[in-house]
This record gives sequence, structure tokens and C-alpha cells, in this order.
Amino acid sequence: MRRAANERVQLYPDSKYRWIYEVNMLTNYSILIDVWKVLGISMFVLVVLFIIITIADGNWNLDSLLSMASVLGIMAVVMLLLGMIGYFVYAAISGWKYSVLFIMDGKAVTHQQMPSTVKKGQLIGALAILAGLASGSPGTVGTGVLAQSRMTMTSVLADVEHLIPCRKMNLIKVNQLFSKNRIYVHDEDFDFVYNYLLTNCKNLKTKT
Repeated sequence: MRRAANERVQLYPDSKYRWIYEVNMLTNYSILIDVWKVLGISMFVLVVLFIIITIADGNWNLDSLLSMASVLGIMAVVMLLLGMIGYFVYAAISGWKYSVLFIMDGKAVTHQQMPSTVKKGQLIGALAILAGLASGSPGTVGTGVLAQSRMTMTSVLADVEHLIPCRKMNLIKVNQLFSKNRIYVHDEDFDFVYNYLLTNCKNLKTKT
């Protein structure tokens, strides 16, 4: 599929790479998987608490453990369904698209979620203004649209411990100790972005 020039990864006058990615929430379930992982962690914490409370009471036996497992199983199914319903409600409200602007240089990579009211054409137009600047202060021109972020997550590359490429989802997971960033990039630029991050993340514990 041919990409508009400003959807591709480009180097801008401020020495930062920028690109736009729209996640199709009907075909790419990476966000839903993350929601389920968060719910799974919450469920695990509940299980541990139930076990501690049961042991502390001193009234536990095989029947009580089976009863607890049944209750927790039902709770897990309910949480799974609620997570899925919440995901599809959010996706429908967002027009089934999750629009993101990414900014990357040798020090950090930023995931900047854009509101559904901002269309891809507006983002491309704003980036085109930045791309056309040969001097001056590119951060102050044509960035009104780009500043309308709902959520911004920045990963300092020196602190990144794990890079996990997921090519089928056009996703690179950028994980630090207390934060997990998600970088989406089109097939054409996937290797460039992954290798750039790999080169600049000096303290990786594992390399995939």
C-alpha cells in the first residue's frame, strides 16, 4: 500500500524523526491484548490476596480452595468480557481508529495519541509545514494540531530495558522498568525504526 509522504518516517528540521500511524482497532488487537494483560495482573493480585486471607483465617481445605477457584474463575471471565466490551465501545467512539503521532531522536521516542476529532489529513498538513521549514523554530509553526494530544508517553532511550518487535501488528514494544511504550510503524519503515532504537538504547537487557 502506497503511503503519503508524511505518513512515512521523516527527519525534520529540528533533527527529530516524525511519522503518523492509524491503528485499525478492528484488525489490530494489540491494544485489546494490553487491556487484557492489565486485567490479568489485577486478577493475579486478587488471587494472591484471597490465598493470603484464606490461609491467615486457618479455615482452608480442599473444598474451600475449590470454591475460591470457582468464584475467581467467574470473576476472570466477567473481567475478560468487560474488558472486551469496553475496548469495542471505545473503538466505536473513536471511529475504529487509534491515531498516533510519533517523535523520535537519539535520546527519546514519544507516543502522542491524537483525539478522534483530528483527522489524518490535518496531521499530514501540520507535518508538511514542519518538513518545509529550512530554519527558524519548527516547534512553534504549524503545531496547533500536533499539540492536541490526549495522552503522551515518552521513553528515554537510555532507560529502555527491552525492545520487542511484533511485525504482524506493526508494533515495537519499548519497555522500561515502570512504563511500557508502544511504537507503531508501517512495514516500509519498520526495520529502520527498530534498528535506530536498537542502536540508541544502550542499556538493553535483552536484544530480540
